Amino acid sequence: MPDEDPAGATEALLATDGDSPIGGVALAGIGRMSAIDAVRTRIGMAISLGLLQPGERLPDQHEVAAGLSVGSITARRALTGLADEGILVRRRGRNGGTFVADEPPRDALRALAVGSSDFAAVHQLVDRRMLYECSITHFAALDATEAQLGELERLTASMAASTTWAEYHQADEHFHRLVGTASGLGAATEQYHRTLAELYAYFIPYPIRELHAANADHIQLVAALRERDVVRAVGISRRHVDVLHRTMFMGLLEAE
Repeated sequence: MPDEDPAGATEALLATDGDSPIGGVALAGIGRMSAIDAVRTRIGMAISLGLLQPGERLPDQHEVAAGLSVGSITARRALTGLADEGILVRRRGRNGGTFVADEPPRDALRALAVGSSDFAAVHQLVDRRMLYECSITHFAALDATEAQLGELERLTASMAASTTWAEYHQADEHFHRLVGTASGLGAATEQYHRTLAELYAYFIPYPIRELHAANADHIQLVAALRERDVVRAVGISRRHVDVLHRTMFMGLLEAE
């Protein structure tokens, strides 16, 4: 099961019907794998794409688990499997931890690749999220409460201060789910949250500098929501989601 949400204030404001469903989503390709193999594949793709560099230190297993929305045992077994294959290396001592191998075996990385069916599935999920996101943002600009806006600002600050992709991803998930809740659209919000869950199931680690750059959209969005500027807010959300076609793993691979 996914680890418990560490942000208690956010959980109260979200007012959803339970824990995040990300850990239990069944999808084509990656989603047909075991949870352990899915984590191995997501980390392996990040290494193949150069998003995780040789010698780079990974967050500890609890952070990896939270960042990829899986349980700690799943994360530990996935990291152990990658280390057994020589893709990762474990080091002990004060400066120890889990690192990307200096020369990860190419054959082992190729075995973790995903097929074109995953590309099509994720492009479709991005389009579906676009449809929901624009509607959600429209009504959030009209109905978001002061408490919700304050929490959204806190989450943008948390993302700006994040030092790892795992830490950033947790705040990012809470941010978008809270925008959905702030719309007050009921059943439509639940559908939006499910779409987020399906898309986050494909999340792979990205360099923190790229994630910090994406956070600029979050900051601008909160400002537009505060001003009740529907047109500006929807435009920011549309741009923020549309770029996923080019920056998620399938866009990076298709550009090669």
